[in-house]
Amino acid sequence: MAETTASGYIQHHLQNLTFGQLPDGGWGFAHSAAEAKAMGFWAFHVDTLGWSFGLGLIFILLFRAAAKKATSGLPGGLQNFVEVLVEFVHGSVKDSFHGRSNVIAPLALTIFVWVFLMNAIDLVPVDWIPQLAVWISGDHHIPFRAVSTTDPNATLAMAFCVFALIIFYSIKVKGLGGFLGELTLHPFGSKNIFVQILLIPVNFLLEFVTLIAKPISLALRLFGNMYAGELVFILIAVMFGAGLLWLSGLGIVLQWAWAVFHILIITLQAFIFMMLTIVYLSMAHEDNH
Repeated sequence: MAETTASGYIQHHLQNLTFGQLPDGGWGFAHSAAEAKAMGFWAFHVDTLGWSFGLGLIFILLFRAAAKKATSGLPGGLQNFVEVLVEFVHGSVKDSFHGRSNVIAPLALTIFVWVFLMNAIDLVPVDWIPQLAVWISGDHHIPFRAVSTTDPNATLAMAFCVFALIIFYSIKVKGLGGFLGELTLHPFGSKNIFVQILLIPVNFLLEFVTLIAKPISLALRLFGNMYAGELVFILIAVMFGAGLLWLSGLGIVLQWAWAVFHILIITLQAFIFMMLTIVYLSMAHEDNH
């Protein structure tokens, strides 16, 4: 890497490969955070999009292969693995989802496996993938981040897709009037119609904040935990470039210790994202009025 300072090294590893319109009017990749910011809204994080799509494709092909080779006889290792995952997700949906839908279980399975795969890239040593990108591109200044869930654009995109399903099922199950009633007639109510009308703005403010907080908290929880985990790996990697033998030795120990602990984090964050999705959609299917 071209960076010679610890701060430059960290900044380089925390910057996405951004494609957009350059100041000269042409289109290309940003080589600094300032260039990426100047590209504005129509800037694409190519690394996030590429890894998200690629890992999603791996998930589809892996499970498709298991389904095609499934047998009622002696199952292979892949079939056993997929069956365990499917049964685990099915149990989670059965325990937490109280409505009836053919979409929730496949959605929950997709979320768990896809988020887990994106999180798991964090276990690859922090320099390997960026250096591979440098070697392929021939550009020693090009940034590259492989962990899609450390990009808030990715976590917010997933969360807002879940949010769209929440709105869709809320209106489908409760009707438009029931959905609007939830937003305007609760939590404060009154038998007096005039008082109730006066309470509508207060109820709407409280319920709207609660509603919009669901996707935001869903996205930021995943992003925050994965970003912090990635930053710890980067800080440990800085120790290897300090030029001190004992510090490099300590870095090796910390790298392995944090990687082992991080396996729990990446699994837990995928599980939490899945479970909150199930719970939110279960709430959307409840029609109490």
